[in-house]
Amino acid sequence: METSARLTRLASCAGCGAKVGAGTLSALLQDFKTRTDPRLIVGFDKSDDASVYVVNDDTALIQTVDFFPPIVDDPYLFGQIAAANAISDIYAMGGEPKLALNLLCVTEQMEEAWIREILRGGYDKAYEAGVIISGGHTIRGGEPLYGLAVTGFAKPDRIRKNDAASPGDALILTKPLGVGILTTAAKADMADAAVMARVYRQMATLNRDACRAMQRYRVHGCTDVTGFGLMGHATEMAQGSGCTLHIEVGRVPFHREALELADMGLVPAGAYRNRDFAEQSVSVRGDVSRAMQDILYDPQTSGGLLIAVDERDAAALCAEIPGAAVIGHVTEREASALVLER
Repeated sequence: METSARLTRLASCAGCGAKVGAGTLSALLQDFKTRTDPRLIVGFDKSDDASVYVVNDDTALIQTVDFFPPIVDDPYLFGQIAAANAISDIYAMGGEPKLALNLLCVTEQMEEAWIREILRGGYDKAYEAGVIISGGHTIRGGEPLYGLAVTGFAKPDRIRKNDAASPGDALILTKPLGVGILTTAAKADMADAAVMARVYRQMATLNRDACRAMQRYRVHGCTDVTGFGLMGHATEMAQGSGCTLHIEVGRVPFHREALELADMGLVPAGAYRNRDFAEQSVSVRGDVSRAMQDILYDPQTSGGLLIAVDERDAAALCAEIPGAAVIGHVTEREASALVLER
């Protein structure tokens, strides 16, 4: 859809790059009085992708919410990407998404046609995922925002948490990195249109097939790689699991065009927040350039899944997911939670 003005210019930051840093969130939530319930097996204290409440022996309820400012100028595509990103949290937990509520903030500068197209994009992506959007909430504000609150279901023994990686596991990443750097470049008119078309397709792609594939194998842990970047989400997995994750940098899939941009210093602010959070937990072995490290810390929007799977199943699982790669392995806890190896 052609627009008379740029949707991204109405926002100060884009996509999951708007996310508050993980370290800041931990400090904000510290010492809050909360209720406990043995049926709540995953809550905000777990730093996982969604909450999980066990209803009965056969059913666990999964809930999540995600919304952000425009990452593209096409309002329909923005709606699709925002919806795919929100639904991804259910897939990261090993669940099947079923219901959703719209979350929308509109500004005075937004044309009515844009608002309709954002919502249409969200509805179409939800339909593709088998999700019913049953309502929502819309407000006026200073910047456009869109996303979903999503509910899904799974059998309790099929829940995949981010704190269950096990020594001996292989690590699989299902989508290439560099999205935050490239969308930052696009906002400054410094990215090739063909490259961005590829990136936009990636962001609008559901993680449904990867989720369904991993259920057929001995997967121990999973998380989706979004606003905290690969390094931030891997740090949470390592710390929660009490293990060390070894990332083999040469095997990590990424958009090659992002490396040159990172070398030029065109890196979103969210990458620096991610580095501030995770860097103290990381040791680097070998020559890993600053630009490559920036890609590893780069905030992703609607990124792929990071899967910790029994090494005997890694090749078969990877073969079922187009574009996926084995990027490392898990060991007993060492001095650092994360090790980058060249």
